[in-house]
Amino acid sequence: MANFPASRLVPTENSAHGAREAASRTERRRSRHFAWKLAVLLPALLGAALVFAQAADPHVSAVDPTSGKVDDSATVSGQNLGQAAVTAVFLSDDKDDYKATVVSQADDKIQIKIPKVKAGPYNISVQVGDKVMIMPVRFTVQE
Repeated sequence: MANFPASRLVPTENSAHGAREAASRTERRRSRHFAWKLAVLLPALLGAALVFAQAADPHVSAVDPTSGKVDDSATVSGQNLGQAAVTAVFLSDDKDDYKATVVSQADDKIQIKIPKVKAGPYNISVQVGDKVMIMPVRFTVQE
């Protein structure tokens, strides 16, 4: 037969206090655990949303050929160039944006027809919603 101290066999006021104390410690532990999860997960979720938002922006990486005449065709390559993102393509100089005719369009490339503009260097620009984004890719219109 096992020997137990009498304090363990008979409920006392201290044992009720001990149970409340244990419940309080458990609640504090849960609260800290929730705060830790929130501190770790919230920035991760916000960061993921930011990455996803940036990934959705169109990006022009190249144009081929890099020069040509009015009415020639050129292929603009990049990412997120589909019809859902890009509504128009332009040749842009310091003052104006000249709309090119879109011949075909896919997520990774857009084939355009060079608009009637004067000879010289132009940036390739894409329209996203109501904004025109000037890309650091150049096309030279020849005479």
